[in-house]
Amino acid sequence: MKRTYMMMLGILAGFLVLSSHCMAARTLRVTDMAGRQVTVPFDPERIVCIGPGALRLMVYLQAASKIAGVEDMEKMNPGGRPYWIAHPELSMLPRCGPGGPAGINKKPDLEALLAVRPQVIFATYMDASLADEVQRTLNIPLIVLNYGALATFDEAVYDAMRIAGKILNREKRAEEVVSYIESLREDLRMRTRDIPEDTKPTVYIGGIGYRGAHGIESTEQRYIPFDWVGADNVAKKVTARIGSHVAMDKEILLKLNPEVVFIDGGGLSRVREDYRKKPEFYHALKAFSTRRVYTLHPFNWYTTNIGTALADAYAIGKILYEKPFKDIDSQHKADEIYTFLVGKPVYASMQKDYGPIGQTAPFLKTSPL
Repeated sequence: MKRTYMMMLGILAGFLVLSSHCMAARTLRVTDMAGRQVTVPFDPERIVCIGPGALRLMVYLQAASKIAGVEDMEKMNPGGRPYWIAHPELSMLPRCGPGGPAGINKKPDLEALLAVRPQVIFATYMDASLADEVQRTLNIPLIVLNYGALATFDEAVYDAMRIAGKILNREKRAEEVVSYIESLREDLRMRTRDIPEDTKPTVYIGGIGYRGAHGIESTEQRYIPFDWVGADNVAKKVTARIGSHVAMDKEILLKLNPEVVFIDGGGLSRVREDYRKKPEFYHALKAFSTRRVYTLHPFNWYTTNIGTALADAYAIGKILYEKPFKDIDSQHKADEIYTFLVGKPVYASMQKDYGPIGQTAPFLKTSPL
């Protein structure tokens, strides 16, 4: 009897130790991108994402099924974001707050967050003090992520994916995404590395979105698709700027006189209307007189849509340096990228909204110069 009792105690002790280990395995202690130490459940079933780009990262990590609610901004503006286009089921989820750029680092809608019962909240671009306050008030772990500098590409986004991947049991997928993006950046670099600088045409991108839609004057010095293909961006010669963004004076643009002009799809209608009103200005630009004006798909939509930025880079490379990109079909490449990152080939939807990637500006086809 005593022996049986001791055996039972041993079995119970073993069970308790095993249970203890299992319980410990269900939580993680992580450092978020605001430098905060946060204890979170491992592989939670219900999460919410607030702030620019948070939801996109969860889709990249193949964790869309865990989303319990989405921001109003996502529902009200469904176009232009491949992660949203690829997952229409997200539009059926309840709201978790207003969202939008105006909500960056502002106290979220606490009632809406509680209503969707998340186990973890992922928030982008939130200060540590506010994150602590929200977490304390809701008694729900909050993880701060970010993409680095807004409206560009910063490898800080890799840290964001790795942190979220660790929490969501998607560490392998996080590394796959990082490796895939890096492989494309390296491919672009290798294709363009031997092109002599003095043979590269000067280029310009207009119509860049910056707190709204803008015309030809709105551009970027650090326009990442240009950087990825080593393009000679004339905007880098201008000193007056806010971060990377430049509100280009039209007279300066005439002096810089780029050989090739690209127009961001988000600002295409503004450029088209301005072209109609002031054709003499556009006719004075070399790119317009030679019809070397092309449209791209916008990627700065609730911070950087990395897949679209990569697709734009391949389209730009094919236009500027045809030989190194002779094997590239820009539309097929875009769908390859989208399929890997968001799970579906959504190029057709992007084309419906913005036209074919890399097309000659459509208003030039119908307007004599």
